Amino acid sequence: MAENAIALNLRRLRRANGLTQEDLAEKSGLSRAAYRNIESGKSEPRVSSLQDIAQSLQVPIQRLVEPGRALRAVRFRSGKRMRNREQILVDVGRWLGDFGDLEGILDDRVHHDLEQIRGRLRARKDRGGAAAALAREAFGLDAQEPVRDMCGLLESGGIKVGELKVASHDFFGLSVAPVEGGPAVIVNTWDRIPVERWIFTAAHELGHLILHLSDFDISRTDEEKKHEEEANAFTAAFLMPNTSFRKEWDATYGLAFVDRILKVKRIFRVSYRTVLYRLAPDFQGPGSIWVRFQLDYSRRYGRALLRDDEPEALAQDAFRASFPEGTAAGEPDKLSRVDFMQDRLSRLVRRAVEQEKISLDRGAEILGLSLLDMRELAASWVG
Repeated sequence: MAENAIALNLRRLRRANGLTQEDLAEKSGLSRAAYRNIESGKSEPRVSSLQDIAQSLQVPIQRLVEPGRALRAVRFRSGKRMRNREQILVDVGRWLGDFGDLEGILDDRVHHDLEQIRGRLRARKDRGGAAAALAREAFGLDAQEPVRDMCGLLESGGIKVGELKVASHDFFGLSVAPVEGGPAVIVNTWDRIPVERWIFTAAHELGHLILHLSDFDISRTDEEKKHEEEANAFTAAFLMPNTSFRKEWDATYGLAFVDRILKVKRIFRVSYRTVLYRLAPDFQGPGSIWVRFQLDYSRRYGRALLRDDEPEALAQDAFRASFPEGTAAGEPDKLSRVDFMQDRLSRLVRRAVEQEKISLDRGAEILGLSLLDMRELAASWVG
């Protein structure tokens, strides 16, 4: 069993790093035949060989020997086929396992109301908007209140929030059903994806958790157009409820168009394009609202918004599909990293360390930190 786990882990990690067997053998100081026998499970590796391989892959040796958790009830879509898809799922499974272990050790689990929301939703027609209203009510938001802290809001409602940094414009996030240790949303927080997009992804995946539990099947990679439209409607209404949005938009009546967009986007912690999306159906004027904003922004700042944060070819993605081709993807007046920070897992780790229920080494492993960084973090804890 251990040999099978090693073989599976090696194959997955090697592929995720884009390496051939020959590449990894050479980096690890092994012959190709010796490495091939280890990866195929034909020979039992020496500890020294595993240490060399782990160093080459830049992972702890435990990652090579421990069995990976197979997640099934997951909604995982991306614009293109990803070579590290399997590794992402293993990482998420490990994260969920650590999270659940800490909740059990500390007897600290947060209840979620997703099933109740689904039950109340069955008789509603506008499923996206209706689900958003019910979700806002369940999370304790009033009809006009903006979502000021997405991570904190979701965590307070029993939704686990995780982060991955994947260098890809084709993968923004995924979600995990309650039966797998969720409900959870995982967001790609790669630094070339704007924070506004992180927030949108978290809300979008929450919409799927409420509306489309039947989609949570890891074997599915296709998008169902109707479900994406409902999740888009959910996200817009959840982040910018109509009464509140109209109130804030009308309050900026005397400002220039660009200033109105940027002010409202800051109030609701969303992308400028999300605001334009909400306004587009009622826009009256020559051309489109997208062209109007681009022209006004260019006149104001002397430059056009460039596609440096998101590429063009993301038509299969829900967020990109919400906006016409030809609109720019840069984000003016950006939010910062502090606008999207999960902290429940960090709180659980701190409590477990301080109560001596886990070691500092284990805390570092759970948070993905080096032991040195974990010691610095622990030294910074006050109050």
